[in-house]
This record gives sequence, structure tokens and C-alpha cells, in this order.
Amino acid sequence: MPEKRSKYDTDPLDPDFVRHTEEMMGRTSDVAQPDETVPLRRDPASEEKTRRFDEQTPDSYPSVFVPPTYQPPRPQPQQPFTTFGTGAHQPPAQVAPPPPGPYSPYQVNARPSSRPVTRLGLPERWANLLAYFPFYIGLVVSAVELVVVPRNETRTRFHAAQGLALHLAIVAGSVLFKIVGAIAGSGFGGVLFSLAALAFLIVSMARVWKGKPHHIAPLDEATRWLNERISPMK
Repeated sequence: MPEKRSKYDTDPLDPDFVRHTEEMMGRTSDVAQPDETVPLRRDPASEEKTRRFDEQTPDSYPSVFVPPTYQPPRPQPQQPFTTFGTGAHQPPAQVAPPPPGPYSPYQVNARPSSRPVTRLGLPERWANLLAYFPFYIGLVVSAVELVVVPRNETRTRFHAAQGLALHLAIVAGSVLFKIVGAIAGSGFGGVLFSLAALAFLIVSMARVWKGKPHHIAPLDEATRWLNERISPMK
């Protein structure tokens, strides 16, 4: 005998629960029951062959737990260096030194020789040295050399013009210190200046005699002006 159930019984295990509920609410429905004779269709993707996780595919990334294999870098072909990216590299052209002139450092640093200077008769070494001789002797000698020596004797004329400019600067400094000493009543500053000028002239003579470079940069303008203004006699 079937168990008597009330209308409030909602046991989900009751197979007639849906039908009873429809009848109670005055509804009827023709619910199609699934045909159990038709086999269910399966997803084709589920029929694929199972793949192993350790199989490496071209699109897979290497594992972070496996250290990469060291591969030495491949040598890259060296391209010739070019300034504008075209053409082979051209070695820098050798810049020829400027032609010797009266104020060229190539002439200033050149070692004097023992040959006699044109129109002067003295060896070149002595002619360059006497232009810096102290006690106003170099002042007279340098002026004479600028008047006598031709312009093709560039080293001798350079040292003569530089020596004359140096002696004139010493004379101007001595006069200035004498004026200051007369006003201040002390000539100590003039004595120090004279000693410093004497030491500088001796050092200049020694450098020129040994052929070392001797270029007094503050006197460049005065040296150039004297060499250009004092023309050698013909």
C-alpha cells in the first residue's frame, strides 16, 4: 500500500513530485522524456590522445628549473670603420708641419747648428745666445742682428727679436721700480727685480745654447712686431 503524502510533502526523491505539483497548481505540461535508447554524443576533443607533459614542442618554453646550456658567442665580422658609413676606412692623412717661419714652434725648438749666419759671420749657436746676454749687451746685439741678418735666417731673427723684446721689458720694469722706490724711499723692490731679470737671462742663454725650446709667450706680439718692422738692410 503506498504511503500517504500530504500536499506539503516536497521530498525531492519522489519521482512524481513534478507531476503532482503541476496538477495542484492547475497546470499541465507535456514534458518530453529523454529517449534512453539514443546514445549520448561525446565531445571530439575528449577523444584526443593523452599527451605527456615532458614532451617538448617547438612552441614550449624551457623549464626554469633546468639550467640553460652555455653557448660561446659567435664572432661577428668586423666592419671597416667609416666616417659616413660608406667606403673602407682610410687612415688619417699625415699632416705635414707648417713651413718654417720666424715664430713657428718647429723653428723655436730646432737645435742650432755651428754654421755661420749669413752677413753676420758668427756661428748660429753664438748668434742666438748673444741675443740674451745681460748688462744691456744683448740689447745692442739683438738690434744689430735684426738689421743685418736676412729673413731666411729664421731662428736667428726669432731669437734676436725675442731677446730685444725681453731687454726692453726689463728696461721698462727697472725704470718703473726706480720710480716706485723714489716715492716709497726704498729701492729693495728694484734690486729684487734686477736679480730676477739677471737670472732669467742666464737661464735663457743656457737653454738656447743646449738647443732646448725657449719661447716666451707673453712677448709674442712684441716679438712679431719687431721682426716685421725692423727689416734687414740690403
